[in-house]
Amino acid sequence: MPNASDTQPRCSIARTMQVLGEKWTVLIVRSAFQGDSRFSEFRDRLGVPTDVLSARLTTLVDAGIFERRSYKEAGSRERSSYHLTEAGSELKKVLAALSEWGTAHRASEFGPSALYVDQNSDEVSVEFVSASGVTLDCVDVTMIPGPGATTTW
Repeated sequence: MPNASDTQPRCSIARTMQVLGEKWTVLIVRSAFQGDSRFSEFRDRLGVPTDVLSARLTTLVDAGIFERRSYKEAGSRERSSYHLTEAGSELKKVLAALSEWGTAHRASEFGPSALYVDQNSDEVSVEFVSASGVTLDCVDVTMIPGPGATTTW
């Protein structure tokens, strides 16, 4: 029987894409950052088919990105709401990076659909920052094999 290291990709990007690599999954996470937590809210905001939404929410719960919480409204059956975990909350950086790239390279005539701001409403951006605190341009950053890489990484 294969162990997890035999069946899981060594690459963290590949492992991440196993969870987030489908369009609806990323849009559901974005919707959670916009305040949605209920099945009907995700469905109504996104227009996602219910079978797809159900499958994607299960994937997000199983991956530890959402946690499921039960709730019951008067006169209704018990239902689940979905809330970002700590791991899910950290995806804000990923969404911000995707948004920045899309604004720069897939711009629309309407401008960006989201802005990321701090507590003072000053715009913020995703940056590469060295261990010594220096902000670097993308051209100054190189990807090299890490300790988990294979020789062919």
